[in-house]
Amino acid sequence: MITSPIWLPATLIGGVLQAWRTAVQRRVSQTLSLNAAGLVRYLYGLPFAIAIACFYQFLIAPAPIPAMGMLFVPFCAAAGLAQIVATNLLLMAFEQRNFVVGTAYSKTEAVQGALLSMLLLGERLSLLAWAGIVAGVIGVMILSTGGKRMASGELLRALGQPAARYGIASGLFFALTAVAVRRSTAEIATDDPIRSALSALVVTIALQTLMQGGWLFWRERSQVRAVFASWRVSGQVGLLSALGSACWFTGFATAPVALVRIVGQVEMVFTLGFAHFYLRERLRGSEVAGLGLVVLGVVLALGGSVR
Repeated sequence: MITSPIWLPATLIGGVLQAWRTAVQRRVSQTLSLNAAGLVRYLYGLPFAIAIACFYQFLIAPAPIPAMGMLFVPFCAAAGLAQIVATNLLLMAFEQRNFVVGTAYSKTEAVQGALLSMLLLGERLSLLAWAGIVAGVIGVMILSTGGKRMASGELLRALGQPAARYGIASGLFFALTAVAVRRSTAEIATDDPIRSALSALVVTIALQTLMQGGWLFWRERSQVRAVFASWRVSGQVGLLSALGSACWFTGFATAPVALVRIVGQVEMVFTLGFAHFYLRERLRGSEVAGLGLVVLGVVLALGGSVR
């Protein structure tokens, strides 16, 4: 199940970098369309991903370039497309009147990922790890409401709303992204999980650049120039995205998808901690409770992963 202890620090670092990248990307989204803002992650992240992979391949751990199975590229393409679809579905949820519900339901990704990895990859988790996943998901759902008080059962009653459907679908495609990434790394003939993760990262980002870049050129050609004009900030987004994805891919290559996702949700802790200690924003009681559940979920999931 867990093939290397590196999955834990890689996942924690990935959570920090993702929170940082999200904060920087908000500046880009103010001047670009949604699709253009999404493209900068891949277009500007690709050179950094190639540089990271080459640095590891030729300087850190020199070795022959491993052979890749026939399904490697298809799984990378599936992962890239699933991530693009998931992001767009989440944005569609944001556009709905009750976007809070959409955001909350998108956080079911960890549970959906656990179920999908069990069905598609044969991964098995202990009862303690499952308890951690459930606690963590409830915690991030609470945090995603942004402190809004929701009556008991309101989320269940909102299942019929478009925002809820988009949110659940977004979580499903994010879970599929993780499963496809894990499967793609298994197609590389190497015992080095970092090498396989970085190889999958480069191919996936390259395919995402082609897919979303082609769409932008076809449907929003006026935004292409704006993407290149924003290179100063977009370059930062690309660097953080490449570093964060390298960590996520390493986690997926070395540990069950569900464990990586539930531990990665500490991103919420980092984000709120930054808001509280740096921006001096006051934490609401519901946010404290949500943070507590996220931390409890991580502890239980880690406890359940110990053999």
